[in-house]
Amino acid sequence: MLTPAEETRTRHGGRLGTLARKPGFLLASLYVLFVISVAFRPGLFTSQDPYGTHPESSMQPPSAAHLFGTDVYGRDLWSRVLHGSPLTIKATLIALAIALIAGLGLGIVSGFFGGLTDGFLMRVIDVLLAIPGLLLALSIVTALGYGTIPVAVAVGVGIVPGFARTTRAEVLRVKTLPYVEAARAGGASWGRVLLRHILPNSWGPVAVLAVLDAGVAIIAIASLSFLGFGAAPPAAEWGTLIADGRNYLVTSWWLSLLPGVFVALLVLSLNHIAKTFQEPSR
Repeated sequence: MLTPAEETRTRHGGRLGTLARKPGFLLASLYVLFVISVAFRPGLFTSQDPYGTHPESSMQPPSAAHLFGTDVYGRDLWSRVLHGSPLTIKATLIALAIALIAGLGLGIVSGFFGGLTDGFLMRVIDVLLAIPGLLLALSIVTALGYGTIPVAVAVGVGIVPGFARTTRAEVLRVKTLPYVEAARAGGASWGRVLLRHILPNSWGPVAVLAVLDAGVAIIAIASLSFLGFGAAPPAAEWGTLIADGRNYLVTSWWLSLLPGVFVALLVLSLNHIAKTFQEPSR
């Protein structure tokens, strides 16, 4: 007989096969995989130097030679977008890691122990939820200083409350299920019950939230970079690239629009993947 965790894995494995046959889900997944690949090996997708200046080729529109055109210094914008991926994607991964570790820890402690511990931790989370995420991130990055890592830390702290709330709700739900009570009646310790039964069966909604909040983190990181809190020039963060072209929107629309479309497609793809996972299985 399968354990509840094994049954969950089997059910999810069958559902992944169903999801893979959905064109929208497949396209979104392929685009996300492309961007992740670019983040770790941008040189595989472009041979242009992202920092090489060519004044004679400045402000050229998109063409076969320059897919996203060139900027005011003649630098290839497609290459700069691709080479800016490592900074933004790695910052997003750092932010998600911080949110997952802190949010899971707070949610598990709150939901598992309950009582005064739950009440105190949830009031702290409520205070954090009352502060807009971007405003909280701005406050933190101002205190920590400018740069990719401070921005990642600030964004990660800003999305911790959502993970804590979701984890707590799932722990409270799973903790009262019959197989948990049966495990306790069979002599299993609370630690074993937590690791073998509660956590594996609480992970699904948290994983979906991680995918959804990846898009939120990317927008927040790009927004902070747009405002000048990210890596210093000539680093090619996505938000910085969009900000660099805002003074040329009338004459050279591609400078801001194409990097913005690149980011928007990634966020929409992540949102579509998360929403597809949230749909009830048929």
